[in-house]
Amino acid sequence: MEMELEGGSNGQETAARAPPPPALPWMVQLQLYIIVAVGRIAMSRSGTVHRRFFSAVDRPARTSARSDKNGVRSADVTVDASRGLWARVFSPSQASAPLPVLVYFHGGAFTLLSASSIPYDDMCRRFCHGLGAVVVSVNYRLAPEHRCPAAYDDGVDVLRHLASAGLPDDVAVPVDLSRCFLAGDSAGGNIVHHVAQRWTGGMAPSSPTILRLAGAILIQPFFGGEARTGSEERLDGKAWVVTVRDSDWAWRAFLPEGADRNHPAAHVTDESADLADGFPPAMVVVGGLDPLQDWQRQYAGVLDKKGKAVQLEEFDEAIHGFFWFPELPETGKLTAKMKAFMESSA
Repeated sequence: MEMELEGGSNGQETAARAPPPPALPWMVQLQLYIIVAVGRIAMSRSGTVHRRFFSAVDRPARTSARSDKNGVRSADVTVDASRGLWARVFSPSQASAPLPVLVYFHGGAFTLLSASSIPYDDMCRRFCHGLGAVVVSVNYRLAPEHRCPAAYDDGVDVLRHLASAGLPDDVAVPVDLSRCFLAGDSAGGNIVHHVAQRWTGGMAPSSPTILRLAGAILIQPFFGGEARTGSEERLDGKAWVVTVRDSDWAWRAFLPEGADRNHPAAHVTDESADLADGFPPAMVVVGGLDPLQDWQRQYAGVLDKKGKAVQLEEFDEAIHGFFWFPELPETGKLTAKMKAFMESSA
C-alpha cells in the first residue's frame, strides 16, 4: 500500500534538513513563554506535579448553554463519578442532517491540562464549527497519580458510554455514531492510537452497537523509545515547547514503575507489534519544527507496512502545539485537512 504524503516534502528530506528559526507573532511567543515556564515549574524533579500551583494558572473555561458567535454551545457529561471521568461536549445549535462525532483527547504530557482548560475549550469550539461535528472532549485521569493504562481505560469507557447512553440531552442536533472519529494531540495522539487499538481489538461491546470508529486523527502524537532520533538531537533546546528532558520526564511519570521508553505504550513504532484487523484509517500530522517528528513519521510508516490506510500530513513551519493559536496559518490548514479526511473516511 502506498502511503499518501501531503503538505510537505518526503519524510527523509524533511528530517535531514536544518529547520529555519520559527517566525512567530510576538503574542504567540509570549503565550508560549508562559505555557512552557508554568509547565516546567509544575513538573517537579521528584516526578510529581505541583497540582495547586498549576491549577491556580490553568483556570477552567465554563460551559455555556447559550450559543457563542459561531453557534456552538457546550455541556459537561459525567461518565464515571467515582474516578472523576467526564467529558465536555460541544455542539452546534442547529443542523439539517446528522453530524459526525469527534472524540478528542487533549495533550499535556499525560500529566497536565484538562478538557476545560481554556486553550482546549477554545480549540474544540473551533473544531465543532469548522468541522461540522459534535466534539466530545475527554477529561481522562492524569499521571503520575494515575499511570498507564488509566488514560487508555478512560478513553475506551467514554466510547462505551457513548455507545450505550448516547449524547446528553443538551445536544439538540442529530448525530451519526457510525461516523465516530478519534482525535488528539501530543499525549492525546498517543491515547488515540491505544484506544483505537483496544476498541477494534476486542474491547468494543460484544452486543451490536451503532458506534463505529470511522477514522483516527493523530496530531503530533507523543511516541518514543530508548533510542534518540535525528530530530530529537537536532532540535533539542532549539524548538518551542518540547525538549528531550521534558519528554523523558513525562514518560517516567506516565509509564508503569520501572518501565523504560521501549514499553509498548511509548514505543508503538516497533514493527513486531500487532495491530487490530479493524484499526481505522488514520491521519498523522507532523510539524517540521517538532522534535518528535521522526517518531511520528515512523509510526505512519508502520501503519503503511501493516496494510493500514494512513495519510501523512506535513506542516514544515509548524511547532509542537501550533494548533492552539488560530492566528497561525497552519491552524486553519489543519482544520481543512481534518474536515477533508473525515468526509473521505465516513
